[in-house]
Amino acid sequence: MSEDVTRVLVVDDDEDLALLVKTVLQRRAGCVVDIAPDGLAAVARVSEIRPDVVITDIEMPGLNGLDLLAQLRTRLPAVPVVVMTAHVSVEYAVSALRAQADEFLTKPLDNTRLVEVVTRLAEEGRRRRAEGRRTEKVLAVGAHPDDVEIGVGGALSAHAAAGDEITILTLSRGARGGDADSRQHESLAAAELLGARLFLKDLVDTEISGGGSTVRLIEEVVQQIEPTIVYTHSPHDRHQDHRAVNEATTVATRRVGTVACYQSPSSTIEFRPTRFVRIDGFVEAKLRLLECFGSQTSSRDYLAPDFVRATARYWSRFGEGESVEPLEIIRESAAFAVAREHLAKQEG
Repeated sequence: MSEDVTRVLVVDDDEDLALLVKTVLQRRAGCVVDIAPDGLAAVARVSEIRPDVVITDIEMPGLNGLDLLAQLRTRLPAVPVVVMTAHVSVEYAVSALRAQADEFLTKPLDNTRLVEVVTRLAEEGRRRRAEGRRTEKVLAVGAHPDDVEIGVGGALSAHAAAGDEITILTLSRGARGGDADSRQHESLAAAELLGARLFLKDLVDTEISGGGSTVRLIEEVVQQIEPTIVYTHSPHDRHQDHRAVNEATTVATRRVGTVACYQSPSSTIEFRPTRFVRIDGFVEAKLRLLECFGSQTSSRDYLAPDFVRATARYWSRFGEGESVEPLEIIRESAAFAVAREHLAKQEG
């Protein structure tokens, strides 16, 4: 779904009224509208759909509108909320506004006013999110050239589109997998496409250690760029270099709030992702990154576009969207939750 399309959640136990609001907003404002029958259902729904605007009745069974509003201000502080009620008393209006509602509408609703309020608040909500989101500093660590692009090329493309700062640290030049000079140029080309900074080190391919010098190399980059999010290899991998890089990165990034492990073609069946990053709008960008590694594409079936698309499609059965990159989470901060929300928004 395009980020320009306004998504609205209508919360009301009156099914007929909720359907009327949905119809008006769909036909007159082009909105995508979801309905929740009460406050408890709405709390569960907002985490799934991330609405641009919430419209809620006050008097509902279970969790009433004002209690829902209080929860929304904790969970999604930037989302605009419209409170509607059949009561027109000053007390109701004051209660709603004190609970930080953005607008107060009385029933029966004025359809023109409804459309105007939702359109205006959706734009206001986008402005709030843009002002409130901080820029992430992303560090992607790989043992060899093309490792991070295979594992999280879609997510990195989404980070780039969001304006995040991206750094790629590749710990060897991949001499056992091809000509080291060619692979260096390929790595530089991929980094340039992302607008990323590249650190290309000279550890011996297939002989990377999980401690000592490897930890120090990663620590130097961590100290220099101060990342907020780190992507690296999984420990569940047949390749010894990948396991070693995971071990060293885990130590070197011990003070970083979020560290996540990506899947490699050599990952084992023990790879158990718990986060699934939606990359619907960035599969083609990932393929362009992989095209940079021309010395590998003829001999590596997993770099073929149909293989890449099929892998992303397979993992979508565990997450939202049609294309997904899976991650094992070592540590996860609140910042990463915000970043994932933004990646989902960017996919349109």
